[in-house]
Amino acid sequence: MTKAELVDAIAKSSKLTKADSEKALNAAVESVVAALKQGDSVRLVGFGTFEVVKRAARKGRNPQTGKEIQIKASKSPKFKPGKTFKEAVNAGK
Repeated sequence: MTKAELVDAIAKSSKLTKADSEKALNAAVESVVAALKQGDSVRLVGFGTFEVVKRAARKGRNPQTGKEIQIKASKSPKFKPGKTFKEAVNAGK
């Protein structure tokens, strides 16, 4: 599903215009990103949790040369689906 298809689905189910649905989707995504940037997690009961995980610095290898390289520490967003969400997806099998 693309963003445009998601906006259409939101518009149909919420009776909002496509423009309003896109604004709502953009605002939700921006809010999640802003919270994660601040180090907070976002918990949506029944859906899941967005959080930031820290990755330690480590050594890696360049696959072309085999030379050892140092990989910097970083932060990465992570999504953990909630129980209700998992059950809904698995019920469709």
